[in-house]
Amino acid sequence: MEAIRNFFGVIDIWQVFSSFIFLIAIIDPFGNIPITIAMEKKGIKISANKVCIASLIILLSFLFLGEWILKLFGVQIEYFAIAGGFVIFLMALEMILDITIFQNDKLEGEMSGGGSIVPLAFPMYAGPGAFTALLAITAEYSIASLCVSLIACMVVLYLVLIGTHWLTKYLGPTALYIIRKFFGIIVLAIACKLMFGNLAAIF
Repeated sequence: MEAIRNFFGVIDIWQVFSSFIFLIAIIDPFGNIPITIAMEKKGIKISANKVCIASLIILLSFLFLGEWILKLFGVQIEYFAIAGGFVIFLMALEMILDITIFQNDKLEGEMSGGGSIVPLAFPMYAGPGAFTALLAITAEYSIASLCVSLIACMVVLYLVLIGTHWLTKYLGPTALYIIRKFFGIIVLAIACKLMFGNLAAIF
């Protein structure tokens, strides 16, 4: 029991809140609303339950196995956090400047499967960006806090998916645009913290 407690750590409310804000910005359910609507217009059936459950399973699996994978390749978590912070920095620039740095169109087009699993659950919501973010912040947050924040993210994602048309109608594209920019600035700040904080820890 003691070993399990040490592994998971203590659930810290501040860690849950800050990691939730960070992860929800990376997952970006609001910014991906236009993609969801476009898929539905093409006749692709989307199940909010399947999207959220699949995304949660994928992200939790990577949360528990990610550090083991790093050890397998002999990479310290601090170095990965710096590299991950740089990738997240680029993602934040995409959100703030409306530019495209990471090309996913070819990947999504080549993968087969139901619309709820591919490409929504993977690689859109539980994709490389979320994987990088999770591994990067495990250096600063307990596993227990990250599990709670991931569940909270999936609850928000579920609400956004079932309320996509309502949000588009009543919030409008301008409000969604502002929300995306706001989260982009938060992600940029956290990316800088990850890079410079872990650089200081190493040196």
